[in-house]
Amino acid sequence: MQTDLLRKYAVPGPRYTSYPTVPYWDSGRPEEESWENRSLQTYLRNNGENGISLYIHLPYCESLCTYCGCTTRITRNHLVEKPYILAVLNEWSKYLDLFATTPRLAELHLGGGTPTFFSPENLKFLLDGILGTVVVTPDAEFSFEGHPGNTTREHLETLFELGFRRVSFGIQDFDVKVQDAIHRFQTVEEVETITRTAREIGYTSINYDLIYGLPFQTLSGITTTIEEVVRLKPDRIAFYSYAHVPWIKPGQRKFTEMDLPLPDQKRELYEKGREMLENAGFTEIGMDHFALKNDSLMLAEAEGRLNRNFMGYTTTQSELLIGLGASSISDCGTAYVQNEKKVEDYLARVKKGEWAYFRGHLLNREDKIIREHITNLMCRFETDWSCTRLQTDAWYEGLERLGEMEQDGLIIREPFQLKVTEKGKGFVRNICMAFDARLWRNLPSTQLFSSTI
Repeated sequence: MQTDLLRKYAVPGPRYTSYPTVPYWDSGRPEEESWENRSLQTYLRNNGENGISLYIHLPYCESLCTYCGCTTRITRNHLVEKPYILAVLNEWSKYLDLFATTPRLAELHLGGGTPTFFSPENLKFLLDGILGTVVVTPDAEFSFEGHPGNTTREHLETLFELGFRRVSFGIQDFDVKVQDAIHRFQTVEEVETITRTAREIGYTSINYDLIYGLPFQTLSGITTTIEEVVRLKPDRIAFYSYAHVPWIKPGQRKFTEMDLPLPDQKRELYEKGREMLENAGFTEIGMDHFALKNDSLMLAEAEGRLNRNFMGYTTTQSELLIGLGASSISDCGTAYVQNEKKVEDYLARVKKGEWAYFRGHLLNREDKIIREHITNLMCRFETDWSCTRLQTDAWYEGLERLGEMEQDGLIIREPFQLKVTEKGKGFVRNICMAFDARLWRNLPSTQLFSSTI
């Protein structure tokens, strides 16, 4: 029966880090005055209580990992670091001018690309330029992504001194055949060494990224990988599905669909990994995330504070996320904007003194309602619409699409309440899709998303 369900629901679908999803943004490039007004209103409403979140995209990598779906620039020329940092600081200065008061910073994340491509000295230059303009909230969370192969003790010490206590290392898989296919190499010994170093310095939350569904991945291989991960015992684990989108990321054409596990095999990889992690004391949180009982992500879920944004699951409640750097996305609750993806185009906009975004979306009332329900389903596996504020025709249309999912035991419908069953948690993306009004009104003629399974 489970195999039949996997085949039935293995369809292309979004990951829902936003609603509407990026392919369904319909505002072109919003007027700069509109973005300024909306983000300023959210800032004034949030800064005093929740503060703001800040994401900085550092796109450079020395080599291409073929599984990666992020916006990257491959180069070994480290002279690109300083000009890029200066552009990011100039972009930030436009927000400071707009806000006209000192921001309270509740969350800061460095993503990529490979943030540790940048030298510790240049990272300090960047962060001094940011942190010198804000007030850091007492419970702020600072995190960065590091490659086990190029993250040094100096990187870890420099960022620790600047307030970082969380680090995420991209592991993916320790199987050498898989590593060769995805062009991502790190040994168990390298990961163990950098993990031990981070703990010695004082990092309180270490995350490992693992991916299931990669080319040539086997049940025995994933078992060996997770045995090593359990032995090293990070505080968090993101164990997520490989997104095969070669029409977007040509590097994924190094291998073919024939090299990938079939949907039921792929799910078997996940179920085996989940069983091993839970037996080792990790608890599943939201979709594809696991944490030890004392980690802040687990505490946030237990207290109903778990949130989800373009950075994934988070403990912060800020309604304003500012994205700096090429391709990064900002979210003010009523609008999204995405910066120019190509580094040269990003640098050119900043140099002209313009906002660096090239597209965006202004949310209407229906968007906001559907977004809130999808966030509830992704973070708490339930939602309710007992108040009229959370009711709209599109929501009720989505409820009508749930008949088969209810028969299959994936959901429970009650008056003004929807709950995802334990069986249905693995299909939460499919459940959210039922309410994706913009997708249903304009079903794609070509594949936009990776498989939900």
